[in-house]
Amino acid sequence: MLEELLTAAAAVGSAGVVYVVSAARVVKQYERGVVFRLGRLAGEVREPGFTMVVPVVDRLHKVNMQIVTMPVPAQEGITRDNVTVRVDAVVYFKVVDAANALVRVEDYRFAVSQMAQTSLRSIIGKSDLDDLLSDREKLNQGLELMIDSPAVGWGVQIDRVEIKDVSLPDTMKRSMARQAEADRERRARVINADAELQASKVLAEAAREMSETPAALQLRLLQTVVAVAAEKNSTLVLPFPVELLRFLEKAQEHPVER
Repeated sequence: MLEELLTAAAAVGSAGVVYVVSAARVVKQYERGVVFRLGRLAGEVREPGFTMVVPVVDRLHKVNMQIVTMPVPAQEGITRDNVTVRVDAVVYFKVVDAANALVRVEDYRFAVSQMAQTSLRSIIGKSDLDDLLSDREKLNQGLELMIDSPAVGWGVQIDRVEIKDVSLPDTMKRSMARQAEADRERRARVINADAELQASKVLAEAAREMSETPAALQLRLLQTVVAVAAEKNSTLVLPFPVELLRFLEKAQEHPVER
């Protein structure tokens, strides 16, 4: 009798161990567990840690709650100003409702990817080329709103959308390079003209000062000679007094009568 009791107890213990092993589940910190009992959603979402399910009857699906980085394949389209471009982007999203992510949509990752591609093509058609190149922050916000609207019903939250690169045709790149070169040349000419204007005003003021003080002109000539001599070249510069030229000019106008 005792042996039968021991055998029965051992059998029950073994069955209990097998049941616990088959029913025990561990949900990681970054996961949530969704239980389906005979095909229907059962109870609340299981939190991280140790949990139990009914063997054979229950099915536990683990959903990753981490932020997912999904690259969006390059999409080719025509901008509003009729320029063909290829634009690629990256989407950052996470699951906020594990049950809806499994029940409302067949594959939430694939759904987000397709929605991102469709929204990117739509943004390309609604934007000008200058907006794609310089005003990306505004376009990123528009993309985020377009993707996030349907994703909310799937239990998915769009964290951020970034346009990575805008590829242009080679002919457009050359045209933009010529435009930039012409613009820089125009600015260089304007700067040079402004410098000439400022220099002419300063030279005119200096000429007025020297006309009032002839000795200043002589000092300027001497400074020029010193500057040339400092170069240690073989050229000899002899300044010719301006007063002598004026004297000769006056003598030519009034010749001496004999």
